[in-house]
Amino acid sequence: MKALRIQIPSLVENLRIVESFIDNAKEKHQIDDDIYGNIMIAVTESVNNAIKHGNQEDEKKNVSLIMEVEEDKIRFRVEDEGPGFDYEHLDDPTAPDNLNKPGGRGIFLMRHLSDEVNFAQNGRVVELVFYVT
Repeated sequence: MKALRIQIPSLVENLRIVESFIDNAKEKHQIDDDIYGNIMIAVTESVNNAIKHGNQEDEKKNVSLIMEVEEDKIRFRVEDEGPGFDYEHLDDPTAPDNLNKPGGRGIFLMRHLSDEVNFAQNGRVVELVFYVT
């Protein structure tokens, strides 16, 4: 199993680097279009959260993205340098009181588009797993 890694300063415009990273992985590993769409949305959402919420858009702090391709799955690990967050107690973005709020859908999206979502280090690390068989 080979891991690929990139590290970007916490600037929203660096999401295009993440998109290119995923595009290159799609070509190199012949990722199916259906899974590719889910990966693109879930991983960029995770990196966006790390930039905005984790690192508070502090360009001195970095976000790292590691991709591991295994026989039956692709694993992405996103890590920021922020304080973490309480991922056990999140508001439900589909609840009537939350429908008109501008944020709060990122983790909901990640959980629905990925086959597995795991948090570590008090929420500073999120791992997204996609089954490819």
